Amino acid sequence: MLASLAIGARAQGPAQAAAGPTAPGTVLIVGDSLSAEYGLRRGTGWVQLLEKQLAETKTRAKVVNASISGDTTSGGRSRLPALLSQHKPSVVVIELGGNDALRGLPLDMTEQNLSAMTQAAKKAGAKVLLVGMQVPPNYGSAYTSAFAGLFAKIARAEKVSVVPFFLKGIADVDDSAANFQADRIHPNEKSQSRMLANVWPELKKLIK
Repeated sequence: MLASLAIGARAQGPAQAAAGPTAPGTVLIVGDSLSAEYGLRRGTGWVQLLEKQLAETKTRAKVVNASISGDTTSGGRSRLPALLSQHKPSVVVIELGGNDALRGLPLDMTEQNLSAMTQAAKKAGAKVLLVGMQVPPNYGSAYTSAFAGLFAKIARAEKVSVVPFFLKGIADVDDSAANFQADRIHPNEKSQSRMLANVWPELKKLIK
């Protein structure tokens, strides 16, 4: 996942009404390397920091991290039904799309996959949080602009929540290279707390 180039969608959709979650307190995260602790010491990724925060604040929520490095929206879509059946989450966090862009996959396919995942999660009784991303200018202005608005567009259509900028304060600052691993693709350990801080304001609204 080309994280260093990711800039989340800048709009935010309203959280959808709960549809009778089957297992209150279970947060399922379906993501790629940004959520899979790629290149990090175990226990230092933002998802693991989330688990620790929930435990420290005695928040009754279980976190299931089903993220896979290199995953695309097609991969996430194919895996989601089994994950929903197995874990019966009350909240589903979808952090996918960057690898689609890296591979030059059609935007309409990415949109269809994310929409289908969102609809499937809602049908299963879960609330949904989309994690917005963006590609760099060298992908072309049309593609860059369309991709930037993709997550907010889906969030509005499906009436779900969206993180406006997953890497706010990480990829959009001077000397941003200092916030990434040597590959200049994946955020380093010190950036993980900021990633959590970017997700938490929206996620906490969905956790019962």
